[in-house]
Amino acid sequence: MTDCIFCKIINREIPSYKVYEDDKVYAFLDITQVTKGHTLLVPKEHVTDIFEYEPTLAGEVFARVPKVARALEKAFPEMDGLNIINNNKELAYQSVFHSHIHLIPRYGKTDDFSIHFGNNQGIYSSEEMQEIAEKIMKQVEQ
Repeated sequence: MTDCIFCKIINREIPSYKVYEDDKVYAFLDITQVTKGHTLLVPKEHVTDIFEYEPTLAGEVFARVPKVARALEKAFPEMDGLNIINNNKELAYQSVFHSHIHLIPRYGKTDDFSIHFGNNQGIYSSEEMQEIAEKIMKQVEQ
């Protein structure tokens, strides 16, 4: 990809604050620093989103998440938690179309980061839930 900001960061065409690198991934501080230590982990191979990953690449990339998470925990012992987020497609808040995983350290309820999960439990009957599950199950690649 020639005009991808993350590819340019990986190729050292744009500076970054690197925290980890190996032959498969590059991890660097998110310039927005939602919280102190907010890190992005990106595959060196350009894939747009989770839907483009081959199984081997997915395993290699996601296997590095705990390594970077543990580094954040050691670097910031005052950290009370960690959000790991992977946004896919624009509607799901993906703004750079090179797959990336956000590791966002949490320091307390007032650290300027939040997520809201709506509770729609009462909307679906048991039968509808089973239909939804079966519809997905039929599409899982073997």
